[in-house]
Amino acid sequence: MPPDKDADKAALLAAEIAHLRSDLIGLQEVDYFLERSGNHNQVGDIAAMMGAAHWAFAPSLMGSPDEEWRNPNDSDTKIVAEKSEGALPGYGIGIVSKIPVLSWHRLDLKGSPVGVLMAFPVDGKLKRFYVRDHPRSALAAKLDNGWLVINTHLSFVPGFSLAQLIKVKRWANTLGVTDKSKILIMGDLNIPFAIFTKGFKWKSLATMRTFPSWYPKVQIDYFLSQKLRAKDIQHIQYPHSGMSDHLPLQIEVD
Repeated sequence: MPPDKDADKAALLAAEIAHLRSDLIGLQEVDYFLERSGNHNQVGDIAAMMGAAHWAFAPSLMGSPDEEWRNPNDSDTKIVAEKSEGALPGYGIGIVSKIPVLSWHRLDLKGSPVGVLMAFPVDGKLKRFYVRDHPRSALAAKLDNGWLVINTHLSFVPGFSLAQLIKVKRWANTLGVTDKSKILIMGDLNIPFAIFTKGFKWKSLATMRTFPSWYPKVQIDYFLSQKLRAKDIQHIQYPHSGMSDHLPLQIEVD
């Protein structure tokens, strides 16, 4: 990508981050030093834009999803944080926080053994391609204000994402935060019906069509809580900006 184009995109991203004014952001589909995105640490770059001292990246796969990739193994750095060194390039999810983070945690999620047919625009027409699934992960931040925030990006294979979500919910209650009102799950769950995100006492906090961003038809991005209710939060909506194919989903907790 030409330097001027790269600078324009960085400026647009910085403007959007400033507009959100978030204390904590969960990111999905982010790259860590991949050639396709200009060899940037995208999570670290957003932390710098926010003026946030704490960030972490969890690679769901090593390498680029557009090329050859492999599953993370025990020799890989599975949580790349602000002080990490020597991590290999990868693709996954991240959290950036202005609130001090006491500890980071990760849950590995296996990908579906089967893929799906997905439509992509090619030469002005939608064409279907078989897309195989890949491993996923959930990344948790235990904050010094007592909150536990979990970010994830689940499978696009129907039914498999629901099984992954059940695992994330169970895991959330094992990380040592006893006040259930201070546990939050967020992310791209790839579940188009909010009723299926509930269960195990979990509720969806925000209702908004988030995908695709230029003509939102479904909600696949969520905030889930066991104790918070709509009266406890303010839901903030933002229009399509061109930065993502998802609309940002944002809440402010009272």
